[in-house]
Amino acid sequence: MNFSWSKNQEELKRAATKFAAAKLNDDIIQRDKNGKFSLDGWKACADFGLQGMLMPKKYGGLGFGLLDIVAILEGIGYGCKDNGLIFSINAHIWGAEAPIYHFGTETQKKKLLPGFCNGSLIGANAMTEPGSGSDVYSLRTTAVKKNNYYTLNGTKIFVTNAPLADIFIVYARTAKSRGFSGLSCFLVEKGTKGLVIGENFEKMGLRTSPMSEVIFNNCKIPKNNLVGQKGSGALVFNDSMEWERVFILANCVGIMDRQLKYCIEYANSRKLDTKPIGKYQSVANKIVDIQSNLEVSRLLLHKAAWLKSCKESASMASAMTKLYLSEAYIKSIRCVMDIFGGYGYMTEYELERELRDALASTAYSGTSQIQKNIIAGLSGL
Repeated sequence: MNFSWSKNQEELKRAATKFAAAKLNDDIIQRDKNGKFSLDGWKACADFGLQGMLMPKKYGGLGFGLLDIVAILEGIGYGCKDNGLIFSINAHIWGAEAPIYHFGTETQKKKLLPGFCNGSLIGANAMTEPGSGSDVYSLRTTAVKKNNYYTLNGTKIFVTNAPLADIFIVYARTAKSRGFSGLSCFLVEKGTKGLVIGENFEKMGLRTSPMSEVIFNNCKIPKNNLVGQKGSGALVFNDSMEWERVFILANCVGIMDRQLKYCIEYANSRKLDTKPIGKYQSVANKIVDIQSNLEVSRLLLHKAAWLKSCKESASMASAMTKLYLSEAYIKSIRCVMDIFGGYGYMTEYELERELRDALASTAYSGTSQIQKNIIAGLSGL
């Protein structure tokens, strides 16, 4: 069993860290305060190849291996402090790109994936509804087929990237049955009549990532906008979620790594009674907790990505990765805040923003409770 990066992966990680630190942190304190998305950052990431990591070269991507992608995302997390931007890019890749790549027609792939990769198109995944969250089978949005069109009616909420999105991946009910065959997946383009985008939500954290409500009011789309087969929406969504649960927090491993280094430097330089605070057990133990959370998170992440790269089932591994990494991420930044004390509470130190950004990680892509339900079910309970 080999736990080391290859030389190429080490170089990819270094390049991602260098790029992110140089290009993605401009005016982040003020942009966070104003809830402003960085379109320049989005374009810079596309030029770097971030949005095209997963896609083959034939569709305008770079065709990186999955462990290569983990290395890149860790590097991005280490160098980038605009967590909202990276969250938006992750939502774009795993919630919009991946379903089209894995289930779309060749025509859909050729039309959309090159734009997704080069940053000219922004994707959004519309699943969650006001009356349903993690329970995908209780959604009420409908898609009724007549002749060569489907007509969508319903409301989606908490749709990441919606205010800026060009393409929406929409899940709707095409049959009354509550099971797998009751849902279907559709492409809806910006500007389609009957598609209404709500105002950008003001959020506690990830403020630089745009999010809003999306309403479908007799929204008529061609039948060719169906992604996969009619009735395969749950299959498309579950596949997308498995990819998302593996990779959406990969950059957070890089963030924890950066914070660990920051804490060690601070604990060695900050003194109490002429003694570095790191020499006090209460501080040292918190740094050990951060280190432990980082290492276990990285191992779970790498195992899940390795399973996906081997085309093995990663349902259990992805749920465990999402569960542990999100909880560890929050615990780690809380330790960081404790080590820095009052300074950590000050905006200029940029740690209070990290805490606000981290808190959502146990909610998106399925709550921690949902991950536990998945793990329990796969364990035979």
